[in-house]
Amino acid sequence: MVAAYLPQLEHEDHKYLEPAIPPFAGRLGGNQDFIVDRNDPRNVEVLKEVPDAAPCMSLGEIFDLRGFLSPDLWKFAMLEFVASLMNVFITCWVTTHPLTQTTSPKTEAGVYHTVTFFSPLFGGITNLLLTPLLIYTFSPSSGGHISPTITLATFFARIISFPRMVLYLAAQTFGGAVAGFALHSAYGSREITIGGCHIDTSMVGVSDGLVIEFFACLILIFLAFGVALDPRQAKVFGHATAPWFVGIVLGITSWGTAFTREGYIGASLNPARCFGAYVASSFPSYHWIHWVGPLAAAVGHGVVYFVDPLWTERRSSP
Repeated sequence: MVAAYLPQLEHEDHKYLEPAIPPFAGRLGGNQDFIVDRNDPRNVEVLKEVPDAAPCMSLGEIFDLRGFLSPDLWKFAMLEFVASLMNVFITCWVTTHPLTQTTSPKTEAGVYHTVTFFSPLFGGITNLLLTPLLIYTFSPSSGGHISPTITLATFFARIISFPRMVLYLAAQTFGGAVAGFALHSAYGSREITIGGCHIDTSMVGVSDGLVIEFFACLILIFLAFGVALDPRQAKVFGHATAPWFVGIVLGITSWGTAFTREGYIGASLNPARCFGAYVASSFPSYHWIHWVGPLAAAVGHGVVYFVDPLWTERRSSP
């Protein structure tokens, strides 16, 4: 099993157990420290089972469909489901409001500004504090993606496999859906709006929302890679600070896009979150932008990552 990859240390008649940390190049917060050397012949068997145990995968390794048969990948996907479930519920709950408070043009100015400023502020603070804790909790096993945005970005950067991407996306979205059912039950009404997942199309065009979503996701992806996946930064900031930097980026981006324009209450940054929000309320016609924006940002970042990768392959001289 890959989960038991790190060996036991033996000394005379005593055995010392080390934590089982599966090698995975797409782990958030480990700055790619828990990987194997692709050029070391001793790692051939590990890489056959887990192609993304090392970066710089070939297309054949990326699309190796045998990963769908890996019990470990299904187990890690289950953990992504749990992480997404908790994340979507609490981040939606703190930014949920009755429908009329954010859509009515006749809303009193004081009420409107309270909703459009303080609600995103609470949401941003929640993202800032909750995201690092979720990454710390789930990163040792699943990699701590928790969001389709990060999973898509790591796939187009060639550091996770196609089977892992599919299983993670399905688990994250299903986790968001279950959280949406719970949110509807907890709130007791579908007449709600949720910060980051609502556009008043009478005031804001859908294409305008797509532009904001794309750039917000692009910023999140670039900075998340820079602080949490770049192995060079581990020596500067250390592994423990990376999740907090990701939380800061997410908090600032979600809050900073929320109150500039009336009728728009923030970028999604997490398609699974808005999917859950719409399960709790109703699906609008513009939900596609919450998927197209992150997908386009992930592709754009992948092109840059291909030109200037975090890792370069060097073969040691014989």
